[in-house]
Amino acid sequence: MSERPAALSIRSDINEIPRVSDLIESVMQGHQFPDEDILDTQLAVEEVVTNVIMHGYGEAGGEILVSLSYHADESAMEIRVEDSAEPFDPLSLPEPDISASIDDRKIGGLGIFLTRQVMDDIRYRYEDNKNVLILKKKRSG
Repeated sequence: MSERPAALSIRSDINEIPRVSDLIESVMQGHQFPDEDILDTQLAVEEVVTNVIMHGYGEAGGEILVSLSYHADESAMEIRVEDSAEPFDPLSLPEPDISASIDDRKIGGLGIFLTRQVMDDIRYRYEDNKNVLILKKKRSG
């Protein structure tokens, strides 16, 4: 069972990211998530939103909707990030070769790799002309 989501609509502007982080902190603290879980979630969502701003919308700009809902049955927070940029599934990117030297690594892909490492589940779908990325963080401890 989940509660009514807390939601925030932002412009595709890097300066809006602190508002997203504040929402995550407020909602997750309200559900007694440990600080490490909150920081991991903030890091992951900041990365996702930054990618939408920089690569999805670029100069064109647009709106990004971030919503959080708590699922008591799983002790998990679900975060939805929706945008109307061109369809793009970040989960389709190959994992970066982190064993390669920094000079030999391909540019890009580390952010979604990091997001996969700190979140418990990530799903993507394209629906109603929107990219929808759903991230889940279970309460640790």
